[in-house]
Parts: sequence; C-alpha cells; structure tokens
Amino acid sequence: MLPFRIVDRIKFVVERQLVKGAGFQLLVVAAFIATISLVGGILVVPLDGEFDHVGNAIWWAFLRLTDPGYLGDDVGAWQRFVSTLLTVSGYVVFMGTLVAILTRWLIARMNELERGLTPVTLKNHIVVLGWTSQTLPLLSELLGSTGRMRRFLEKHDTSRLNLVVLTEEASAEQVHYLRTEPGIGARARQVILRSGLPIQPDALHRVACLDAAAVIVPSSAHEATSLLTADVETVKALLSIAAQARHYRTGLPFVVAELQDIRKLPVVERAYPGPVEVVAGDATISRLMVQNLLHPGLSEIYNELLAGEDGNELYIRSGDSVGGLTLGELAAQRPAVIVLGILKPDGANWKVNLLAPSDTRIEVDDRVVLMARNYSETEPDSRQEPLPAISRITAAPRAYPVTASQHRVLVLGWNRRVPSLVAELSSYPGSDFEVDVVSVVPVAERERAIERYCGPESLVPCRHIEADYMVEEELRRMTPARYDSIILVSSDRLTSGEEADARAMVGYLQLEDILQGNQRRPQLIMELSDPDNRQLLYGHQSEMMISSMILSHVLAQVALRRELRAVLDELFTVGGAEIQFRDPDDYPLPASADFHVLEKTLAGGGELALGVYRARADDRGHRLQLNPPRREYLELQPGDRLVVLAHTSIVEGEVL
Repeated sequence: MLPFRIVDRIKFVVERQLVKGAGFQLLVVAAFIATISLVGGILVVPLDGEFDHVGNAIWWAFLRLTDPGYLGDDVGAWQRFVSTLLTVSGYVVFMGTLVAILTRWLIARMNELERGLTPVTLKNHIVVLGWTSQTLPLLSELLGSTGRMRRFLEKHDTSRLNLVVLTEEASAEQVHYLRTEPGIGARARQVILRSGLPIQPDALHRVACLDAAAVIVPSSAHEATSLLTADVETVKALLSIAAQARHYRTGLPFVVAELQDIRKLPVVERAYPGPVEVVAGDATISRLMVQNLLHPGLSEIYNELLAGEDGNELYIRSGDSVGGLTLGELAAQRPAVIVLGILKPDGANWKVNLLAPSDTRIEVDDRVVLMARNYSETEPDSRQEPLPAISRITAAPRAYPVTASQHRVLVLGWNRRVPSLVAELSSYPGSDFEVDVVSVVPVAERERAIERYCGPESLVPCRHIEADYMVEEELRRMTPARYDSIILVSSDRLTSGEEADARAMVGYLQLEDILQGNQRRPQLIMELSDPDNRQLLYGHQSEMMISSMILSHVLAQVALRRELRAVLDELFTVGGAEIQFRDPDDYPLPASADFHVLEKTLAGGGELALGVYRARADDRGHRLQLNPPRREYLELQPGDRLVVLAHTSIVEGEVL
C-alpha cells in the first residue's frame, strides 16, 4: 500500500469540513484568516520600535487583511511589502471566499424556500394533493365560487381562503401558470405550493392535511403499462392521512377523492374511516358520453352545468333559511331560479327527490337543489316581483319507445375509459348498441381490459380494429357515414394532453372532410383533456367534452358542498330523473308562450322545464338556452327542442 502524502491528508481533512455546510466553511475561512494574521504579525515583529508586543503586530496584520484602507499608513519597504501581501490575501480570502460562501448559502436557502419544503401553519384551508391537468381549472373553480366559498368559510369560522397544492417539485414555472390562468390571475397569492408526493407522510404533514377543512385528491396520470396506478396512489394517500390522525390522536379531515376505477370504492372506504366523498372519474365521463349518445346535444348542458362555463350552475341551499316553505312557494319567491328538487336526510346519506311535488314542505334539516346563474340569485331579494305559483304533481313516467334498429357507435382511439364506456352502454338494456373500436393498441390488450372491467359476458358486442385513424385512407375504409355516432377519445398513452388532443382534433378535421357531401351525417362527440384547447374548435359541428374541466368542476363543488355528489349521481345515471330533449308538439303550448307558461304546462304532467335547445346556433355557436327569463317569449322555430327534467325507468324493450 502506498503511503499517504501529508498534503493529500490536509486536502482530505479540509474537504470533509467544507462539505458540511456554510457554518463549517466559515470556520475554515476563519482559521485561514487567523493563520495569515499570525504569520503576518510575526514577519513584522523584528522591526525596531514599531511594535512593543507580538499581539499588536498580529492586530496590525489583521487590520491590513480585512481593510485595504490601512495600506497607505505604512512606512518602510519591508512593512509595505508585508502589508501588500496581507491586503492581496484579504481580497482573496476575506472578501472573495467569505462573500462567496455567504452568497451560496443565501441562494441555497432561497432555493429551499422556493421548493416549498417548509410546513404550512394554516387551519381550515383547502388542500389539493397533486399537480395534474385538472389542478389549474380546479383552483380556478374554487377561487371563482364566491357564494359557495363564502358559506364554506362561514361554516369553518375563517375569513380568508387559503389553497395549498402539493406538487412533486414546486417551481417558478408553476407560479407563472397560476398567474396566467384565467380565473386565478392576481389571486395566485392565495395559492401556496409545497413539494412532495401524496404517498409520502412527510409531504402530507407539510401541507397540514389534518388541519384542513377539505382535502381534494384528483387522479394523477400514469403510463398504461405502469403497475402503480393513480387509484393505488389515492388509497396510499388516504392511508397516510389516517395513520397521521391516529399518531396525533386527532380527527380526520373531509376528503374528496377521485377514483378512476369505481370498483375500488370498498377499498377506499376501508382505507379511510373519516368523512369522504368519492367521484368516479372514468365512470362519470362514461355516463355523460352515453347520455349524450341517447340525447344528442346534451354536451352543451354538461359544459354549462359541469365545466364552469358562463351560464347556470347547480346550487344546494340549506333548509334553515327556507324552512317551512313549500317547493312551489320557494320557486315563486325566486323568479330567476329553477327549483329542481329536495334532499332528505337518510342516516349518514341523503335521499334525493328531484321533481318532488310542489307542495312538498321544506324542513330545517333538508337541502334544496336549485339551478341559477349565480349564487346571489338563490337568496331572497325584495326588489324582485314574485311569480304566480305553479302546481306540479307526481306523475307516471311517459313512455318513449326505442327503435328496434341498432345504434352503431365508432370509437376512434383508446384510453382507460373505453372499458367503463362499454360497461355503461351495457347498463341500458332498452337500447341496442353495437361498438367498433379503432386504435393502434393491440387487439388482445383491449379485449383483456374490457373483459376485466365488464366480465366475460358483455351485453354490448365490440369489434376491435387495429388501425391508425390518423391515416386518411384507413379512416375512409371504415366508412364513417354508416355509423350513428362517432366518439374521438383523448389518448392517455401520450406524454401530454396537448399531444393527445392534437390527434383527436386532426382526426375530427379528417372526418369532416370524409363526411362532406354525405346525406347521412353521424353524431360526432370529441373528448379533449387539455382545457386550453376548448376554444380551438368552437363553431364546428362536433359535440365537445373536456373531461378534465368537468371532473375539476365536480371535485371543487363537492368539496364546497358534499351533498352535490348525490344530486349528480341521480341526474347522470340510468333511471330516475334525467335531462331529456322533447318535441314542443308533444305539449299543448299556445302559439306565443313565455318560459313561465312552458313551466306551467309541463308541471301538469309532473315534468320540469329547464330551457330550449335551438335548431340554429347563435353568433357564439351556442344553441342552448337554460333558465331563460320567465316573461321572455320563446318564439319556438321548427327544429327547436325543449330541455326537460323528467322521470325515466328501464323496462324490457323501451325507456320510460
């Protein structure tokens, strides 16, 4: 073994001290300064009469080392020579090295603070676990819900909304996204970023989950071949929150969690014993798509009610402010509001009764479901003239037969929601669907995914075609005009939502070119995942659903008012009360009818008028008029349809 040189040994010792941080680095610099001062003082001690003590000589050397202003006070060649060496050493060691260490330490501390590693000291805030494509619209929705947010803050006895987002790596780029996102802008200062993963207990402590008024867990994106799915991360995050609560012996916060696979709901309920609402992401979008297949044009209603676009929203008001009134009296006192129904307590859950009779009495513990343009319209206003009361009775569902012909559906693309879409189609036994799926994903992989989700015997026949619909020749060979509906799904196998949406939009434009001139035009439904693309194809003939915006809106509103989830399940699942389009000729309407007359006419059959779907779009490309002014004449034109909330039920061969 070769012997170590003394110089190498010194270098090694110095290095081990320097890597310990700024404090040890300053100690090393201080040792160098002391050594240089000692050597400099010893060099000038022999000067006759200049220094009476070695301590004075060392102090003289230290002053020259730290302050070059003393250089002009020295006399004699030797003293000036030593002083010059000390001054130059001072620039290198004292000024240069010391400033460099302090600067690096300060930058490191600033970077550490910017990374968001400091635990927040907040209470009754809202925590969002994860930065995904849904995060920005989710935060925008929370910040924009002024009326709901005001009630939320009053309930939790706090005056200011604070949002804490846990992201894998907090950065200035994300702050820029917050400031440029419509709906956030200057309110970005209310959003606090913290670094970490939802499956890390330390990260959950960093965002003060246990002190939050609500915790939102949106579903994250994962590669299709990854064993660690988004639902696994969601369950692990819930387990970590529950474990922290047991450790600190405190209560569990209210959690709104998104699950991609609703079959894992029992796992979530077992993992988290606290208050939790689960939003089934894939099942929700699949339900909306199937409803859209059955009722073309329904996507505009989704985009208005569930995607946060300008227009009406669903609100839930407590019975304590309207207790004692009937639903009919409440509707008469709120002329700008449509009263959809009532929620009755049912143990730990709620019994949803949409289309309840108008003479239903509201109790203090009840919740009333309303549709309005903003929250203020749901509050009493003495300046508004009450409407004449309308009496709605409970009536049997009207029969609308289903045609015996098959409804042929062409699905272009593949993502994790396609199996849940097939399962949702199977839940409508009164309808006869036939599905063709076109994708570059191997057929065997798709068949396994559908069989695992739906079981070996699916009620909907699926034919798989392995092809790329981006190639125009292959798309033409499929003869798109022979289908009743075409769905372009946003792929979840690409690196970004922009790339996935680009494929869907190019495929749509190719379809428009192929279908041009055909007498028979199928219904086109396009799913997008990036909210920034929502403006690109407005005005075209396809129906558009932006899944991330819909799910963000639902997560945000359920976090502020958890009863809303039960209402959405009732509205957008098979059976019960559903939004439908009806022909005006089915009702005895006068030639000139306003919306109030339409409400009165439909109430006689136990149905509820929501608005009108025009045959011709307006200047903005919109056809839907939800909740129009009561005294405004409808001026119905040929092809216009009524938007109605009515009871439905599934029986063999027909939909009631």
